[in-house]
Amino acid sequence: MKAIGLLEYLPIEDEKSLMDMELVKPTPTGRDLLVKIEAISINPVDVKVRAPKEKVEQEPKLLGWDASGVVVEVGEECTLFQPGDKVFYAGSITRPGTYSEFHLVDERIVGRKPESLTHAEAAALPLTSITAWEALFDRLGMDPNNTEANKLQSILIIGGAGGVGSIAIQLAKWAGLTVIATASREESRNWVRNLGADYVLNHHDPFKEQLTQLPLGDVDYILCLNNTDQHWESMGEVIKPQGKICSIVENQEPLDLNVLKSKSVTFVWEFMFTRSMYQTEDMIQQHVLLNKISELMDTGTLKSTLKKTISPINADNIRKAHALVETGNTIGKIVVEKF
Repeated sequence: MKAIGLLEYLPIEDEKSLMDMELVKPTPTGRDLLVKIEAISINPVDVKVRAPKEKVEQEPKLLGWDASGVVVEVGEECTLFQPGDKVFYAGSITRPGTYSEFHLVDERIVGRKPESLTHAEAAALPLTSITAWEALFDRLGMDPNNTEANKLQSILIIGGAGGVGSIAIQLAKWAGLTVIATASREESRNWVRNLGADYVLNHHDPFKEQLTQLPLGDVDYILCLNNTDQHWESMGEVIKPQGKICSIVENQEPLDLNVLKSKSVTFVWEFMFTRSMYQTEDMIQQHVLLNKISELMDTGTLKSTLKKTISPINADNIRKAHALVETGNTIGKIVVEKF
């Protein structure tokens, strides 16, 4: 089968950083599905794992943690899908990635592809949708079914125009919250407004000063999707007493938790690979939530966050997509489709 992999961790300008390869097509066993890949999206995690370092792989390493495709074979223990089903998913960071013509994935972290979306539109969604859903409803503890109570609450989403922010804004609005998103450029500010953000702040300026100009005051929840270190003090300033903060971006320097103490603020991490990495008992919840995302897409409640599509799937085009993501200025999602 065709695949795009690496042996060395090199700058993306180097043609050997990602290379076209021919590998043996895998065979599914247990609860694995074998999926024929139709489209993949490129996430910051792809770039981070591929970042230059001295390590050299003895076998080709395949990146990629987002895909939309069609099930072609199933393992003997599979009960959720059968050959011919169209699916979308983010996979597991502990297994070979989706930069391949065929891919093995545990059915418990796979959802049914939205019927109303193309494979490219669907491939833009899984990793970011899982991250946003788990952050809002599992980590921050919001109840998506209690919209009347949620109307009295607000959330600040730092980094609203990126992949996770683009779906988190929509999910928070669906749940009934007042959404304040941060974006610094005119294009990204317009993007988050179109997704449903009620207010837009500039993340290069202090949050407190900007929030005092709005009829809201401090916020009930914060979802940090960009530079936890940079925004730590500001988050502590604007979170309400007994509020909750969730971040998906690891800190580079020690965080002073005393910033949160007097307000009894909860701080929690979100890492969407936790369930698949540790094979948690509730691993199947990612199947459930992806099916819910699919339903919300098909009813028009949510829309795909696809911004740019590149074709076909090959090393040259994936390197181009990595280079774009590396700029840190991308809006929405970048998808590469069709082998």
